[in-house]
Amino acid sequence: MNFAWVLTGPHEVFTWANIILQKEGIIQEAAYPLTIFAEQPGPVTTLSGLQIIAEQSFSQINKNYDTLLIPGGDPEMVLANTMLIELVKDMVPHLRRLVSVCTGAFLLAESGLLDGCKATTHWNYCHEFSEKYPRVKLEPDRIFIKDGSILTSGGITSGIDLALAMVEEDWGQKLALAVAQFLVVYLQRPGGQSQFSSYLAREASSRSDLRELQSWILQNPEEDLKVEILAERMAMSSRNFSRLFLSETGLTPAKFVETVRIDAARNLLELTKFSIENIADSSGFKDTENMRRAFLRQLSVNPSNYRKRFGNHRLDNVQ
Repeated sequence: MNFAWVLTGPHEVFTWANIILQKEGIIQEAAYPLTIFAEQPGPVTTLSGLQIIAEQSFSQINKNYDTLLIPGGDPEMVLANTMLIELVKDMVPHLRRLVSVCTGAFLLAESGLLDGCKATTHWNYCHEFSEKYPRVKLEPDRIFIKDGSILTSGGITSGIDLALAMVEEDWGQKLALAVAQFLVVYLQRPGGQSQFSSYLAREASSRSDLRELQSWILQNPEEDLKVEILAERMAMSSRNFSRLFLSETGLTPAKFVETVRIDAARNLLELTKFSIENIADSSGFKDTENMRRAFLRQLSVNPSNYRKRFGNHRLDNVQ
C-alpha cells in the first residue's frame, strides 16, 4: 500500500483551500499553515519509496497547533514509536482537533484516547483493531467519523474525504466543493468502505472472465442475476459455475449478488430521498420485504433504520 497518499492527500486538500481563499481575497495568510514532523528533520522514505521532507522533529512540536493529523503505516511500526504516543497524549488538551488517517487510528487507540469513542480505520485492519482495542466503538464501514474533537478515517484515500469535511466545517460547503472540483474528487463520496472491501476482498483470484462478470454485476444490480443466467453468461452449467465461483471468491453467487445489492441500496439510502420501494426496485431486490430480510441478515438493521442512522450525514452531525 502506498502510505504516501495517507499524508499527501489531506496535504493537497488544505493547500488548495489556502490557494483558493487567497485567490478570492478572503485571507492574506494561509488559513492552514502546514508543518510535517518526523523523528528527525529531512527526507522520510515512505513504503512506496517516495521521499517526503519533514521540516521539524517531534521534539520541536509545541502546543500551539490547532490540528494534529496522524498518518497511517504498518501498525507494528506505528505502535513501536512510544515517544510519539506520549507526545500525542501530551498535546491533546491543547488541540482543537486530533485526526488520524487509515491505520493512524492504532496510535490513538494505543494511547487510550479512543476508549469509549466511535472510530474507524482501514477495512483490512478492522478485525485486528477490534480485537486489540475492544473499548473503542469501531464502525468498519465508515469513510470517516467525528466523535467530539477526535476524527478518524478509513482506508488510504479516505484522508481526502476527511480533510474536505474539515474544510467544509471550517469555511462552508462552497470552499470545500471548489477544492473537491479542482482535485476531481467527490465532496461526499457515496457509500462506505464496504463498497470497496466487500468486492475487492472477494474478487476472483485467477480468472479474468469471472472478474469481468463480478464487475458487470456491480454495475447492474437491478438485472436478473439468478445463478442460471450468470452461468449462461459464463457458458457453463449452473453446477460448475457455482462451484467455480465459490472456490474463486469464497462466496456463493447468490451471496455475492446479495452483497452487491445491499451496497447499492445503502448508497441510495444514504444519499437520496427515494422511497424504500423505489430503492428496493432499482437495487435489484424488487420488493421491500426481500430488501428488509437481506439487510437484517447482513447488517442486523432494516433499511428504514439504516437511513435514519446514516442518511445525508455531514461532519457536524456525526457524533
